[in-house]
Amino acid sequence: MKILAVCLGRPEILPGKKYKTGINKLAIQGPVMVDAEGLVGDAILNRKHHGGVDQAVYVEGSIDLDWWQAELGRDLPYGTFGENLVIEGLESAMLAAGDRLAIGEVLLEVTSARMPCATFAAKMDDPTIVKRYTRAARPGAYTRVLQGGMVEAGQAVEFTPWSGDRVTMREMMATFGRRLSETDRARYLAAPVHYKVRDAIRAGEM
Repeated sequence: MKILAVCLGRPEILPGKKYKTGINKLAIQGPVMVDAEGLVGDAILNRKHHGGVDQAVYVEGSIDLDWWQAELGRDLPYGTFGENLVIEGLESAMLAAGDRLAIGEVLLEVTSARMPCATFAAKMDDPTIVKRYTRAARPGAYTRVLQGGMVEAGQAVEFTPWSGDRVTMREMMATFGRRLSETDRARYLAAPVHYKVRDAIRAGEM
């Protein structure tokens, strides 16, 4: 696998909205610094729901983006879904919390599935996209940064799967906002899931 694109967002107001968002990301040339908060220079404006150490870098796989291009019948330039990194040969179905992606000196760890929102629908100019994205069960993945450094398009990506019981991105999307069985609660808590997921489980919200 390798990086096909590194994408950064800039603050802007989408049609019909009053707030600024950084969801519109564009592929850039050259290396970009990655620190604990994500890609340096990337616009993250709604800190309540976006960004933070456990969703510092948003990753999409080329297999999923190719599927979406065919499904939507339109070109999807890199960054269209708000992703920071596009990785060739990666598919969301293979990802679980705790999986690691090594890119040169940078080390990322998968934490949770990307859940679509109203801003995503506005960005795509499609009021049906949130439900379609959820039904398709092809979510991108949020990752935490275990080790920072520089990334750029063309770099090789080494994939290392989580060694414990797997909590996949598709499963996390399907169980979002739902109560888990005791067995699943224990399995989720045993994996390095996003801290918000962990807090929700411990608070009895999942």
